Amino acid sequence: MAQPERLQKILARAGFGSRRGCEELILSGRVTVNGRIAELGQKVDPEKDDIRVDGERLRSPKPFEYYLLHKPTGVLSSDQSQGGHPTVVDLVPSKERLHPVGRLDLDSQGLILLTNDGDLTHRLTHPRYGHEKEYRVLLERPPDRKQLTAWRRGVILADGYRTRPARVWVEKRAKDSAWVRVVMREGRKRQIRETAKALGLRVRRLIRVRIGPIRLGDLPVGAWRPLTPEEVQALRGLTRSVKGRKHEGRKRGKKKSRVRTFHKNKAERHK
Repeated sequence: MAQPERLQKILARAGFGSRRGCEELILSGRVTVNGRIAELGQKVDPEKDDIRVDGERLRSPKPFEYYLLHKPTGVLSSDQSQGGHPTVVDLVPSKERLHPVGRLDLDSQGLILLTNDGDLTHRLTHPRYGHEKEYRVLLERPPDRKQLTAWRRGVILADGYRTRPARVWVEKRAKDSAWVRVVMREGRKRQIRETAKALGLRVRRLIRVRIGPIRLGDLPVGAWRPLTPEEVQALRGLTRSVKGRKHEGRKRGKKKSRVRTFHKNKAERHK
């Protein structure tokens, strides 16, 4: 017999999006349990309770699907079309309700992940996990040393936000352009373009080539492939390792505090 679980966790597992997205579904009143409007944090038993989203009864969870897509420019990183633009979900044929993991703006291309695993989506997109993302960026002119140093240390954008430190280096330099590699652990909307703009540079092309351990490789633009079991396991390990590092950091902090207290008490005894 299944144990009661939080409703948003069950919805995420059923493919309705990340936990955060499922929380929004509940708060908007679109979810009912046994004929009553659901409440955030409510615990339910999917084997006993009648759970519905927009009147449609929740199906039994199916095996998760994981895909890697080389998103072309002009395609939305969304599961809903806007302004007539195609979406990344349109490019991957699946009967499941897929969601993109993270975003790439309309003018950018490269690696994007799609899955119906809402829990993993949440872990890969939540800022606290801060996994690496790597990009190839074509600038209209080569950056100088001062611009590269500022980019690496963090730049104050037009809205006052200061970007976190990033790894940035010139990959290939030409007379009137340069390919630059950027590795970062955050992903605000249009951050690379806005950072370049703040430095007096302009982005001509932007390609994401890596998310954590998953690489784009030589997959053609517009093509997709399923993730291998090893890649899925690596993504799960990525989020677990981040949690582990934070836990170890807290343990070290407590140990340090105890050492300071010990020395303080020892000093007081010798007064």
